[in-house]
Amino acid sequence: MTRRTLLRSTALGTAALAAGSVGVHAEPKPPNIIFILADDLGYADVSCYGRRDFTTPNIDRIAAQGLRFLQGYANSPVCSASRLALITGRYQYRLRLGLEEPLVGHPEVGLPPEHPTLPSLLKKAGYGTTLIGKWHLGALPKFGPLKSGYDHFFGIRGEAVDYFSHVTSRQQHDLWDQDVEVHQVGYLTDQLGAHAVDAVNSYAKSDQPFLISLHFNAPHWPWEGPGDESESKRLAGTALRDFDGGTQKTYQNMIEAMDSQIGRVLGVLDANGMTENTIVIFTSDNGGERFSDTWPFTGKKHDLLEGGLRIPMMIAWPARIAPGRTSDQVAITMDWLPTLLAAAGTAPDPSYPPDGMNLLPALTGNAAAFDRKLFWRHKGKWQRAARIGDYKFLKILDNTFLFNVVEDPLERANLKEHYKDVYDRIVADWQAWNASMLPEIAESFTNSFTGDELADHYGAQKPSGAPDPTLTLPVATQSVR
Repeated sequence: MTRRTLLRSTALGTAALAAGSVGVHAEPKPPNIIFILADDLGYADVSCYGRRDFTTPNIDRIAAQGLRFLQGYANSPVCSASRLALITGRYQYRLRLGLEEPLVGHPEVGLPPEHPTLPSLLKKAGYGTTLIGKWHLGALPKFGPLKSGYDHFFGIRGEAVDYFSHVTSRQQHDLWDQDVEVHQVGYLTDQLGAHAVDAVNSYAKSDQPFLISLHFNAPHWPWEGPGDESESKRLAGTALRDFDGGTQKTYQNMIEAMDSQIGRVLGVLDANGMTENTIVIFTSDNGGERFSDTWPFTGKKHDLLEGGLRIPMMIAWPARIAPGRTSDQVAITMDWLPTLLAAAGTAPDPSYPPDGMNLLPALTGNAAAFDRKLFWRHKGKWQRAARIGDYKFLKILDNTFLFNVVEDPLERANLKEHYKDVYDRIVADWQAWNASMLPEIAESFTNSFTGDELADHYGAQKPSGAPDPTLTLPVATQSVR
């Protein structure tokens, strides 16, 4: 316990005793929450996780003020599936939307408005809720952030936009204030930061506890830094996936721009005296893309190798979490819903029990790390994976592996014959878990990099889109409780 925590606890205890003398007990104020999500950021793309050629001082400040996970995972190696797990606290494969890898232009598929979400549950507990940035969980008129628990929304609804024109790969403009399309000039990362600053100031005046989901599009393609408007004009009218564009310097500029805006948000918390009782989380939706640093892992976005799943993951809450700590606790995106609900003094909807776990004991105390059973699948290349203890089962096409990812993070030594009993047990666990999820279906979209797109993926073909022929699976429905 730090001196500050001891003094604060003593003060709270004295206040409680004084209140008790007149029959009144002061309740601690619920924490504010700012959830910052980067898009396609690699594990080592920020300096506190090992980036060597530039620094991210504001993101590093979050880690320094709180706790940094060393074994943080994304629920999926692609965007919308992982975001679905975040907002529901459950495996994405329980919903039809989660079968899309990612969601691309399917107006009938999205997050059902009736499904409880992190913002809707916090809203019931008295929180104000705002999403600033990327949604990517279904299109109007059936789906949207305002239908799933957010009071306010400014940002983009789909997969990706040009950072200057805010136009999608389908040549549709995609920038919204609430459910109204708006045309505003500016670099998207800067615009999202400015709106987040305004939102904090607004909530500070109201004294209402709040959730601000600040979901940046950076550093997702197209590869455009704040000074690259000429690149935006070059890409006009194209699908934006500029395989001939970008450099390490451009990528650096994109991350540094995001870090700068995060600094503005942290600064306005300081200015309003809100830092102490505000939870600030920074993480990524999945592993890194083509310019990312994923060391010490191999693989990228679309892969169930560690580089496609391992992500930076950190949390600061000065009132409750001691600063400057790291944790070896295995954690995953869907853990945030039960964790944040517990921090806010509320609970999940019992009809939709979370698959994630409440991390609060590990965050606020000295609870020892314990083993998890985590499972993944990705229809691209028929990939399957499970992490149980230190061991990971992995299947890519017809190739299967067993790795000790603690001792062998590069996933090089295949132990499936050496520890056949471990391999067989984890495969059986994966099969049992998979039987409880919605099955893969041919009509869902999937994607992965090919040899003509990335030289280090030589030989890789476009995924067929068909379910894995080696598995016998039940018929798909809309959801699984």
